[in-house]
Amino acid sequence: MDIPALFARREPVFSFEFFLPKTPEDTDAFLAKVQALKALGPAFVTLTYGAGGSARERTIDVVGRMQREVGIETVCHLTGVTHTRTEMFHNLERIEAAGIRNIMALRGDQPQNWAGPLPGDFPHAVDLVRFIRQAGGFRIAVAGYPETHPEALSRDEDLRHLAAKVRAGADWVVTQLFFENRHYFEFVAAARRSGITVPIVPGLMPVTGYSQLKRFTTLCGASIPPRMAADLERIQDDAGAIISYGIDWATRQCRELLARGAPGIHFYTLNRSHSTTEILAALRPLRQS
Repeated sequence: MDIPALFARREPVFSFEFFLPKTPEDTDAFLAKVQALKALGPAFVTLTYGAGGSARERTIDVVGRMQREVGIETVCHLTGVTHTRTEMFHNLERIEAAGIRNIMALRGDQPQNWAGPLPGDFPHAVDLVRFIRQAGGFRIAVAGYPETHPEALSRDEDLRHLAAKVRAGADWVVTQLFFENRHYFEFVAAARRSGITVPIVPGLMPVTGYSQLKRFTTLCGASIPPRMAADLERIQDDAGAIISYGIDWATRQCRELLARGAPGIHFYTLNRSHSTTEILAALRPLRQS
């Protein structure tokens, strides 16, 4: 499937992100969850790249099974950090052999307690994008940061890095999670002024737990709106109430994003189906219009 061509149709494109199950023994149960969410009709799904040697190998195996056994278009995440060019060429061969034609190219997390230049031949995401494009045969997605990458010195610097990834061959951008839509719209406007013309897809994560939310936002540099923080503080011990709140908040985000021209929504599912199912049910009239 040529995913960038989907965005050219001017119809909302919905997609889901999953993360690699922790152990090989969990894979069958994980694929059953993917099968359940397939019924919601996503255009494609993505699978995150496992950390460490064996998990990295398993990522490509599981991606192949998702596309082959579940029958759903799958995008394979790849991180460049610590990889050599030889290793990455081997990865691309395996990905192609699995029938995968779309890749999410990321730098990856810096190894813990590492000082100095990052190891491997791909210290930045742009290096990986360029390598994949030169290999040929793949469509490439990259990450964007509506509230600026935590390591960037400024928004302008961050946009220069994003523009470099697009010039190197990125076909579309998926944003990091955010909870105030103004961050997305301001980011897109700034990206367009910078000459970035590829689709920029908002990434949303329905809130399912307050402690988890604070951990994620700290890691990725996203902010929690004061109103949301206050509301969640009041209900933080009621798991069901938090899930319902997250569904309502994300549904309202989706409606505004789509009404104002976002090309689709990419859901960070955390390998769960309930919240995403409820949100898409609420959006059904928009999807059928």
